[in-house]
Amino acid sequence: MTSSEAGAGGARAADDSPVLSVQNATHQFGSLVAVDDVSITAGRGEFLTLLGESGSGKTTLLRVIAGLERPTQLGGIFIEGQDVSAVPASRRNCTTVFQHYALFPHMSVGQNIEYGLRVRGVSLSERRERAMEALNLVRLPETYDRRVHQLSGGERQRISLARALVTRPAILLLDEPLGALDEKLRVDMQVELLDLHRKLGITFIYVTHSQEEALTMSDRIILMRNGNIVQEGPPTDLFDRPGNRFVADFMGVENLLEGTLEAVSGGRASVRVGDHELGGIWSGGDAPAAGTKVCVAVRAERVRLSNESGEGREDAVNRLPCRAGITIYKGKYVDRTLDTDIGAVKARIWDHEADLADLTSLWWRDDECAVTLMEAEDS
Repeated sequence: MTSSEAGAGGARAADDSPVLSVQNATHQFGSLVAVDDVSITAGRGEFLTLLGESGSGKTTLLRVIAGLERPTQLGGIFIEGQDVSAVPASRRNCTTVFQHYALFPHMSVGQNIEYGLRVRGVSLSERRERAMEALNLVRLPETYDRRVHQLSGGERQRISLARALVTRPAILLLDEPLGALDEKLRVDMQVELLDLHRKLGITFIYVTHSQEEALTMSDRIILMRNGNIVQEGPPTDLFDRPGNRFVADFMGVENLLEGTLEAVSGGRASVRVGDHELGGIWSGGDAPAAGTKVCVAVRAERVRLSNESGEGREDAVNRLPCRAGITIYKGKYVDRTLDTDIGAVKARIWDHEADLADLTSLWWRDDECAVTLMEAEDS
């Protein structure tokens, strides 16, 4: 499948040509097709995220870009307009940051950072100067003479970043770099990465299975499954306008109500779910024929509670009679599961004053939900 050629980062750049273009890449491990005829581009200065579950092909695609995997079939890989398909990893103008740091334990921090420069024949004085520049970027200038075992997990990851940046690559490849960190460190490192990206203005290509990381940091997200691109676009598109049921489910939509499409008009869809007519924004591409099975995707935080007994359609509002079910306290919010005659619906309550004990119905607006295709059988 093919990625679009314009990303948010690319729109910012003075030069509209992509810094990276991968054309028709396929890679197999035996009979397993890990990447299936995938083409992508990345704009200059763009923060592009490859998102997907384990086995989706995102890391294999990153390794193909880095030159760490030789693809089974390839139309070409271009970095800054140069075809690097036959160029070894060490000579491509990109560097990789790995999840498990890959620091040399027998070397000091400074020696680790300077390693890539040393193999390129850079002089000792310039190596030291550039290593200190990189350490200042990650705010660890005092660690130059330390040993790796003296660093915390967060410091090791920042040293890995410094080592990757010291060669001044056109593209920084990041393979789940926060996966080995605890939750607080992951959040802190997201801020660090965004700050680095802003300062450096180079292209970041980031691999993760975390929707939260992708939504927080990306200019554009490419969601992969079974070696194919399922959907791509800015974070708001994947979050609010999923292209099919799989995307909605993967991006954390709690309520997926399956029904039959009645009509699509002016970008709005009407759907028959059980005995109810529901409405929403059509997000499944070209509208199929009436009678097609579709999915109404509603995020829990968009569902409100009511003690009004009315039901049905009113002023572009979907309303369902309901009964109270399980309540789960989550600290910042409460998740309530409500029983309706079309199945359970989850509501997320942030304001305790909106949590009604005597509720009789729930509701959400048409423009707060997406109507999309069911998961394709071969996806």
